[in-house]
Order: sequence, then structure tokens, then C-alpha cells
Amino acid sequence: MVEHAEPREASRLIVELRRIRATMLPEVGGKAANLGELIWAGLPVPPGFCLTTEAYRRALQPDGSPEPAVRDILRGLEAVEPGDLEGLASLAARARETVLDAGIPADVEGAVRSAYSALGPDVPVAVRSSATAEDLPFASFAGQQDTYLNVVGADAVLQAVRKCWASLWTDRAVSYRASNGIDHATVTLAVVVQRMVDAEAAGVLFTANPVTGRRREAVIDANPGLGEAVVSGAVNPDHFVVDSLTGRITERRIGTGSW
Repeated sequence: MVEHAEPREASRLIVELRRIRATMLPEVGGKAANLGELIWAGLPVPPGFCLTTEAYRRALQPDGSPEPAVRDILRGLEAVEPGDLEGLASLAARARETVLDAGIPADVEGAVRSAYSALGPDVPVAVRSSATAEDLPFASFAGQQDTYLNVVGADAVLQAVRKCWASLWTDRAVSYRASNGIDHATVTLAVVVQRMVDAEAAGVLFTANPVTGRRREAVIDANPGLGEAVVSGAVNPDHFVVDSLTGRITERRIGTGSW
């Protein structure tokens, strides 16, 4: 039997995206905080909710302090040099296994099931990691944690949540934190659950040219369907450079995707 959290308790675990502001970053992570700000700015954002960092802590710190296995891993990471990729990878694998074995507390499960059902009956969703260390002034964690698309059903959503939590400890995420001097013990993970968009085309927009640094040039990389293939580098996307002041396309390169 699933235990449903009390209303006040559930509010610590689940926050609707439309209620999130940037000041809530420690609770909802960088991705959710940015989505909340986009909604407040009046931009179209698919509806959804955020499972807060409190849920992650409850799974890994049931009595208020890290489980012994987690403490051992954190001590090991403190002792490993950032350049010791093999040592970091070994500890990262142990951390992922520990997170997956921890499961999901009953009250957290109940809160997720309730919030998911409020989106509609078996609605397809994206389940997205939102780490508290994302988009720092000196480091960007874009792509370091995992996202799962077209997830259908509460059971599948819960499984994706566990995988997102575990992705805080991917080899690349652990190595990146180590090389940037970020304390692994201070980083936690929230999870965003959003309605899927049946996209005709999708991609990435840079509001400043990432190659030249020109702030009056926008760069768009896109392909047919979902944007995941663009982000992961699986396709050679269509590429456009646009003059932000005039809207004129100054560079156009068609990729290998079929329309």
C-alpha cells in the first residue's frame, strides 16, 4: 500500500513549476529554477512539477545523516586526486549502486503518484534531473545528469526518478565536480517532471554566439522531432546564425536530418 504524504508534508516534496522562483534553487535545482523564471516571464513552458531535493535527502539520509555506504564513498572521494579517473569512476559506480538500492520512501512515492496523476491519465512526460550545482558562475553542469523522455505511467516515472538520482553520480559528473573543486557532499538533486511536447522540430538556441562571443548573434541548432538528438550530438543538426537586432539569417547550414 502506498503511503500518501500529508498536504503540508507533500508541499516540501512537490512544487508546481509555475510556483517556482530563482530563489528556490537549493530546493529545486538549477533547471527547475530557470523553468520557473521562464514561466513568470510569460514564456510558454510545458506544465509539470518538481520533486525537491528534500526527497533525495530522505532516500539517502533517512535519519538525517548520510547512510554509512554514502559516508564511505564521500570519504573516498575526498582522498582521490581529481586526475585519478579510474579511482573516481570506481567510487562513482558504488555511489550509483547505493542510490538505486536505497529505493524511494513511501511518502515520496505517494507524492509523486499524486502529482503525476494531476497532469492527466497516463500522460507522456519528460523526467529531468535538476542539480543544485547546475549553471554556477564558474562551471556549467549541462548534460552531466540524465533525462528520460516519453515516460508513461506512475511506475515508469518513479523508476526514472531513481535513475535521475543515480545520475548525480555518473562518471562524468563526479569527475567534473572533482576537477572544479566542488564538494560532492554539498550537491543534491531535484527532478523535474513535465508534459511531453509533440515536437515537429526542436533544438538549442544560444542568445550569444558561443564560438565568437558576439552578443548580437543568436545561434540555433535544430532537427526534426525531439531535441535530444541535438543535445547528445547524435545528429548533425541544421545550423543558423541570426542577427539579433534585425532578425536576418547571416549563416545557414542544413544538417543530415530528414524533414
